This record gives sequence, structure tokens and C-alpha cells, in this order.
Amino acid sequence: MKTNKSLSKRLKITKNGKILSRAPGFNHFNAKQSRSKQLGGRKMNNFTIKNKLKSTLLPFSN
Repeated sequence: MKTNKSLSKRLKITKNGKILSRAPGFNHFNAKQSRSKQLGGRKMNNFTIKNKLKSTLLPFSN
């Protein structure tokens, strides 16, 4: 069974098993945004995924 690399590069799995992802829409073109909105895009968000999908796409993450 292989890990889906495109998904694993976008997610971070914490020690306690939480799955975090970056806020969408903050990759580029941020110069016109206010500074607080720019920095707000750096925060990680909780990412919800069903257990069946998690086991097929990320099999080696506990």
C-alpha cells in the first residue's frame, strides 16, 4: 500500500493525530491584502477527513 504523496505534502499530522492544512487562497498575490490578512493566511486549519479515506490515502499515519 502506498501513501498518496500529493495529499501528504499538503497536510501535516501532529503527534496526537490531528490533521492540519494551510488556509486556501494564500499562495501568491497577497501584496494588496492588509498585513493582518496576510499573516492570518499562515495559520494552519483543522482538516477533517473520513477514516476510510484516511486509511487509503495516508496508510502509514496513525
